[in-house]
Amino acid sequence: MSKVVMYASVSVDGFVADEKDQPGPLFDWLTSGDVPLDESGVLKVSQVSYDYVRAYWDQIGVTIAGRHVFDLTDGWDGKPPAGIDHVVVVTHRPAPEGWNSEAFHFVDGIEAAVAKAQELAGDRLVEVAAGDVGGQLLAAGLVDEVRMDVVPVVLGSGKRFFGSVDAQHLLEDPDVIQGNRVLHLRYQVRR
Repeated sequence: MSKVVMYASVSVDGFVADEKDQPGPLFDWLTSGDVPLDESGVLKVSQVSYDYVRAYWDQIGVTIAGRHVFDLTDGWDGKPPAGIDHVVVVTHRPAPEGWNSEAFHFVDGIEAAVAKAQELAGDRLVEVAAGDVGGQLLAAGLVDEVRMDVVPVVLGSGKRFFGSVDAQHLLEDPDVIQGNRVLHLRYQVRR
């Protein structure tokens, strides 16, 4: 079974976006270095961040995201982000009219999302976007690891990394890597 990893860039005070769903300076670290992270040439990070992030991205087979994120990104124009093979969208609504990308799978419920994602991922990682859907998976005991790219900014309010999780969840001690304008944290979820 594929490992399920909850992931996002996050402010020091725990937000993945502001009240208007904008990341603001949370992605600045992705353009603060001199090592290209992908073939676009837009994303350039420090060597330390490249070594950490590129290795992680190369392991991801499927991303799970909520319909809200899908709609905000216009479905990534039908092409999964960062070279990922498939996106599983958790939604109570059908795919948009005329949608024909075979890389996107629309499912109702978090358990169905994880089952579909693990089927598609094979031995690769399943990534779940932090926020409400990620928080729901964590609360249901379906997340194995939490990764955060902590950016030195305080947003004050917005969309929370863990969504509306209202129960305590214990994590193991973190692996910590310091990049340029970012702190990469990796926690195993304690069972």
